[in-house]
Amino acid sequence: MDLPSIIIIAIGLAMDCFAVSVSEGVRQRQWNTRILLMALLFGLFQGGMPLITFYIGSFFASFISRFSPWIALTILSILGGNMLLSAFRSLKTPTQEDTHYDLSITRILLLAIATSIDALATGVLFVATPQQLLTGIIIIAFVSFIFSLIGFALGKYMGKKIPFSPDWIAGSLLILIGLKIFISSFF
Repeated sequence: MDLPSIIIIAIGLAMDCFAVSVSEGVRQRQWNTRILLMALLFGLFQGGMPLITFYIGSFFASFISRFSPWIALTILSILGGNMLLSAFRSLKTPTQEDTHYDLSITRILLLAIATSIDALATGVLFVATPQQLLTGIIIIAFVSFIFSLIGFALGKYMGKKIPFSPDWIAGSLLILIGLKIFISSFF
């Protein structure tokens, strides 16, 4: 596998991280260390998942790829559904206290897992070219980290522009990302 192919794969894998980061940026609206932690974990999980399937082999990759769309859809739908439920319960415009929302470690880990499940299958691509594995992992992790930070910044900017609870947008985005992952597994 050549370097341009690895970069294209990394960008494709980072798109889910980007979209989830946008939705978290809409909700969070301010920078803090949890955002950096989220981007770091997104990068580590995206980079680490191919390593798992590289060492376990193609059997595990085919098994996981069969269930990964269901897992991602379930996790993202639960998180997004909880956000929509929260927005529905409040049905009010955000106040000063609503603009601060705590991004918990548990939530960050669940989002990192959900966005990186599709990266599991890419480890098999490196079986034929094991000398490219380390390069691939570093590029995938770095691109996911950068896309997550850019996504959060974009979401933060958009969050200041909307006059209603950002949970409506963020929750809908998470569910749509889960549906995209699920539907794209059939094509």
